Amino acid sequence: MRSVPVLLLALLVAATGGGATAAPVLPSLYDVTGVETDDVLNVRAGPDADAPVIGTLAPNATGIEVVSVDPSGRWGEVNVGEGAGRAALRFLAEQPGVWAPGALPEHLSCFGTEPFWNVRKSEKGAVFQMPEAAQTLAAVTALDTGIPGDVRRALILTEGKLRITATITPQSCGDGMSDRAFGLAAVVIVEDDAAPRLLTGCCSIAP
Repeated sequence: MRSVPVLLLALLVAATGGGATAAPVLPSLYDVTGVETDDVLNVRAGPDADAPVIGTLAPNATGIEVVSVDPSGRWGEVNVGEGAGRAALRFLAEQPGVWAPGALPEHLSCFGTEPFWNVRKSEKGAVFQMPEAAQTLAAVTALDTGIPGDVRRALILTEGKLRITATITPQSCGDGMSDRAFGLAAVVIVEDDAAPRLLTGCCSIAP
């Protein structure tokens, strides 16, 4: 017969999921690991070792953006070429500090179509580009919710009469131009001498 402390411990483990690892904060950046130098990491059409190979990652590849994980927790969704597939997470190690509190990932960029636009971090702040012009905005304010593991961000970018306010939310997103997958959606308000404009699109944190 089990002693009371042992029984209570068993019930506690069951109630907390048996010590299961917490779900990863996504999207995030990963490096290929555990692959022989003369081999590659296969990217497959689906989360299955028998699914067709649609691309490969080099054994020393770094900065691979994983935008989602399948229900089993074993396959990460990554982009290869103009499409997206699944790579085995046991061969991918997450980079530390990708989402620092109150800050933006180093290589964050957001973009959209109709009209084409993009905004990306730069050494001097951020660069906002549309078909007619590109402008550097030196004043960049990044806000977060203060909740650990929450990647939602709000951005305020200003330069002269130009003001850009953006919200970035973790959700499945497509660029409308390819079969690539993104894990962040953006809503952007542009204010300048013209009437305010609303833009929508996706964001990536890949180098």
